Amino acid sequence: LELAEAMPSPRTIKTHLPVQLVPPSIWEQNCKTMLIRINVSATDTSRRFVHLWLPMVFFFSVLWGSWYDHVKGWWKAKDKHRILYLFYEDMKENPKQEIQKILKFLEKDVTEEVLNKILHHTSFEIMKENPMTNYTKDFPGIMDHSISPFMRKGAVGDWKNYFTVAQNKKFDEDYRKKMADTSLVFRTEL
Repeated sequence: LELAEAMPSPRTIKTHLPVQLVPPSIWEQNCKTMLIRINVSATDTSRRFVHLWLPMVFFFSVLWGSWYDHVKGWWKAKDKHRILYLFYEDMKENPKQEIQKILKFLEKDVTEEVLNKILHHTSFEIMKENPMTNYTKDFPGIMDHSISPFMRKGAVGDWKNYFTVAQNKKFDEDYRKKMADTSLVFRTEL
């Protein structure tokens, strides 16, 4: 908290908290919040690989409750607060369009040259090679990238390579039941 308070405004704070645990001051001060969500099948596949080198991740990823409650809680909050809800699949399909949404939300104008630099530096391929984003320099002794890199493939639909037909059928049934009460829709492939 002290580090966040010492940062000059405007500041960026990253969190994985569910909406109900976000400090009320975020809403009271009308802060802008951006979320980037990925479908639950991809989330589960990523968690399996991260779990290979960081067993505690599984614990932390379910510490705040279910993925379903988490995404639906933020989805509902977007109607009351300044929240931009983005989807990884959309970012992969049309990164320029999604970056333009972010710029509009942040009320920022950039030149085409700057936009192209943003597109370049935020591409999966460039981020995968960047130690500032791939965690190869962070957490020595905790993250073993020889087992599985933090940033693996970045492909939409890769979950199909890890789910059996039976697992996917059971998963789809559970998904339909738990997401029946929301207008939130995720794509699982492009």
